[in-house]
Amino acid sequence: MTVKIVTDSSADLPARIVQELGITVVPLYVRFGEEVYRDRVDITEDEFYHRLQHDPIHPSTTQPSPQDFVDVYRKLSQEADGIVSIHISGKLSGTCNSALQGIELAAVACPIEVIDSQTLTMALGMMVITAAKSANAGKGLGEVVAEAKGAIATTHLLGLLDTLEYVRKGGRIGRAKALLGSILKVKPLLSLQDGETVPAGQSRTRSKGIDRLISFAKGATNIEDLAVVYNTTPEEAQALVERLGSIFDKPIYLATVGPMLGVHTGPGALIVAMRLK
Repeated sequence: MTVKIVTDSSADLPARIVQELGITVVPLYVRFGEEVYRDRVDITEDEFYHRLQHDPIHPSTTQPSPQDFVDVYRKLSQEADGIVSIHISGKLSGTCNSALQGIELAAVACPIEVIDSQTLTMALGMMVITAAKSANAGKGLGEVVAEAKGAIATTHLLGLLDTLEYVRKGGRIGRAKALLGSILKVKPLLSLQDGETVPAGQSRTRSKGIDRLISFAKGATNIEDLAVVYNTTPEEAQALVERLGSIFDKPIYLATVGPMLGVHTGPGALIVAMRLK
């Protein structure tokens, strides 16, 4: 049985992995006023972060259209016995809804399962990698779906931001609103709970915040996959990978926060994501 895996650009999957595992990525949209770009297709990470910091217009994001999914599902259904479509938390984006509408409009015989990951960035990415490896190993649709859904409860992330200002502007602050006003001069730490952004503490300095990211990983047991995600501080991210590599004897994914999430994190985001056994 041939099962194809679909996700969206909020997964922040490195292009090499997408190609190696045969994953299809549907881009979200980034808008600067009247200018609309497909995430990582029409605008690169570097171009985006330059504009984010210098353009007077604050960007916004939009989920893929149902037609975007129709096009993908119809194409993949010609060579697949089943499709598993795994996406960003439904509390942060309407992407899952677009995917579900896309199934109805595509009207293909190939069974398609949409999964709300309840997370984003490489926490979502590692679920997608897990599903893709299972699919490539020849497992059936039901098995791939079960493994992907099973990873929801065992996948976690912790993010260090320079400020909550971009989260506030983007309207995705959720329960982290409680931190506004009290952390304007400190570095916020955010996590996800039940698919929603939640405060996870604060640090007086960035270096101490990075120490918290390391403690977050060290506090876990039975880590299966580990990732570091960054946007504008590559040297800092590489140093974090090396520090984690000295603790955990396993490869560590290094990925970039794309435009979709970057709208809300702002520059200087640093994230550790993990999937437990």
